[in-house]
Amino acid sequence: MPLAIFDLDNTLLAGDSDYLWGQFLGEIGVVDPDSYQRENDRFFQDYREGRLDIMAFLAFSLQPLAHNTRADLDAWHQRFMREKIEPLITARATALVEQHRAAGDTLMIITATNAFVTAPIARRLGIPHLIATEPEQRDGSFTGRVAGTPSFREGKVSRLQTWLSQHDASLDGAWFYSDSHNDLPLLERVTHPVAVDPDPVLADHAAAHGWPVISLLDEDTPMQHRHP
Repeated sequence: MPLAIFDLDNTLLAGDSDYLWGQFLGEIGVVDPDSYQRENDRFFQDYREGRLDIMAFLAFSLQPLAHNTRADLDAWHQRFMREKIEPLITARATALVEQHRAAGDTLMIITATNAFVTAPIARRLGIPHLIATEPEQRDGSFTGRVAGTPSFREGKVSRLQTWLSQHDASLDGAWFYSDSHNDLPLLERVTHPVAVDPDPVLADHAAAHGWPVISLLDEDTPMQHRHP
């Protein structure tokens, strides 16, 4: 069965779960909202411009996991799902996933956002396979460090290659949907690359290579849910 691989943020979701998680933690008083927002915005600008230092970002973004109990984190995440994530799940994105499910394709999300944030979202979408950046855990608690290779840029390719070898699978006939030029290393390796509401760099690349360009935003999707 061919793989149907989806990026998550600003692809299957009409917004960025990583960014919104940090914003949410500020709103509920877990982190200082002003200073955290400034750093979050700085890192996101670096991401958009293709110069993100992923390890520096993760050192920043994983700290709240290390500084709070798992019980508190899980309770906050349940509220985060209700308040922030549910409004970002569009009918078009849901229909696309169901189209691939009906075709018998193997469904996967591959995202640079950490697995604590994204695993419940993958479950909500009914997507069984998730490759995400793994926060290191010790004795059931997060350390604030990364375990293994972050699934970002070329890291998505290497993490996927490991998964393929473990599951005796291949990229033959595979689809990959993404909004970001940071995903070009993987988009260029699949049979069916698809640009979804793409950033300008990816839009230009897709046009030059004849890749399909689609939108998964519903007509009434609130634009404030799209990270600026």
